[in-house]
Parts: sequence; structure tokens; C-alpha cells
Amino acid sequence: MKYKLTKTEERLANIIWAKEPISSPELVKICNREFKWKKSTTYTMLRRLEDKRIFINEKSIIKSLIDREGFYAARSQAFVHEVFEGSLPGFLTAFTRNRKLRPKEIEDLQKLIDRHREG
Repeated sequence: MKYKLTKTEERLANIIWAKEPISSPELVKICNREFKWKKSTTYTMLRRLEDKRIFINEKSIIKSLIDREGFYAARSQAFVHEVFEGSLPGFLTAFTRNRKLRPKEIEDLQKLIDRHREG
């Protein structure tokens, strides 16, 4: 799966995730209203998302193969792997280099660490 979407693909994906399962005729109507797209444009963009294995269109009903949270989790993991050689501490160090963590963020991170330590 490719974890990168164009802005336009992401806007379409968010509509589908919010409304799924959704019929393709209904999606065409929404895209016409929201983006002023023709039917052919909607189907072209949908095909791109299907090629990335995010959605499937079976019998004119569109469903996700991966939900929004799963997609963004996989995208985040791919980013950390590609940019920081898979090092979460490396990512956090870079992320916090010019930014202080708020007390709530520190607390949330500590809870996450404790949960994984107990694992």
C-alpha cells in the first residue's frame, strides 16, 4: 500500500471514510457539490484510491480496506521508518527539538510507555 495521498485524494478519502459504506452514485453527487467534479473525475479519483488499496468498489458500494485511523497509523510508521530509520526516540527528539512538550503530552507519553512496558 502507498501511504501518501495527494491533497485531492485525501479530501475524497475523508468523505468516503465519513460516509461509508457509500454508493458510487451518492459519492458522485457529493463530489459534484463539494468539488464541482464531473462523474468521470470522481471515478478517476476513486480508481486512484482503489489502486492504493485504501477502498474497494463492489457493485457500486464503496467501502474501506483500511480505516482512517489505520491508514494514518501506517503512514506515520512508514514516515518514522523512512526518515528516522525506524527510531521512535529519534523522531521524538527531532519533534521536540524546538518545542516544549505540554504537561498533558508528557503524561500521555508516560502512560503509553508504561502500557508498553507492562505489555
